Amino acid sequence: MKILITGGAGYIGSTLTDLLLFNNYDVTVIDNLMYDQISLLHVCNNKKFKLIQGNVMDYVVNPEFMGEFDIIIPLAAIVGASACNKHKYLATEVNFTQIKHIVDNLKSNQKLIMPNTNSQYGSSADIITEESSFNPHTHYARTKCDAENYILSHGNGVCLRLATVFGSSSRMRTDLLVNDFVYKSIVDGYLVLFESHFKRNYIHVRDIAQTFLFVIKNYDVMRGGAYNAGLSSANLSKMELALKIKNHIPNLIIKTEEFRKDVDKRNYIVSNKKLEKLGWKAEYSLDDGIRELIYGFKMIINANNKKFTNI
Repeated sequence: MKILITGGAGYIGSTLTDLLLFNNYDVTVIDNLMYDQISLLHVCNNKKFKLIQGNVMDYVVNPEFMGEFDIIIPLAAIVGASACNKHKYLATEVNFTQIKHIVDNLKSNQKLIMPNTNSQYGSSADIITEESSFNPHTHYARTKCDAENYILSHGNGVCLRLATVFGSSSRMRTDLLVNDFVYKSIVDGYLVLFESHFKRNYIHVRDIAQTFLFVIKNYDVMRGGAYNAGLSSANLSKMELALKIKNHIPNLIIKTEEFRKDVDKRNYIVSNKKLEKLGWKAEYSLDDGIRELIYGFKMIINANNKKFTNI
């Protein structure tokens, strides 16, 4: 089977590309390498891999090109509230218009798997399920809501509402919450938390890659649906996360700040039961991720941190 991954050299994409090639799929990646990443260098020897360096919008509008693939995974996105606020037009183009073009060109025998985000839920006192209403607080979340709605209204596609991702990747990011907290704990020796009671769900990047593989193998059952994908044991507040990191870095100092606010305003507990009932299960714990991040950050501690962030 031929798979197209847009943004396949990114944080999730580079991990997913590796896994799909290992499972003997033909993988074509479109990526503009905007962060100068070399995250796919190690798979260039694989004859089933192809990299197209360019603007994804130049390709998804071409029905003939898009028709070459059995599975399309659009990972190309402007990710996060800060990045989307800084580049609003581009965020709309990549996060929504890209998806619209893909759906409009999609054939009935092709599979589409789109990653969405838990941030579309905003904030809720109730446990979040797939039936919960969207409550987007940012331009990032709104573009992802619009993209998911467009896919599901056409019936052919699976949308994964991803928890906050963590863990090491060949295209590393330090601006994700767990990764950020561990990095600051090592570099600074302290964390300053604002709105420390805010909860969210988490999942390891390798579990996300395995989730896409799970959907490919169960597409007919999952087609037309949306699924929360997160580690059910990791619905934690910022303070609970910080204390878990302190278990690994005992000298860590944790302080709270009462005056700053969370731009994203995410605060919720997420249920992943719908996906788990199909036989899916996350394999990597939060402790697994923290341990590997502590080792991994020792390799990049003296590097320019701008290489490892989307902000």
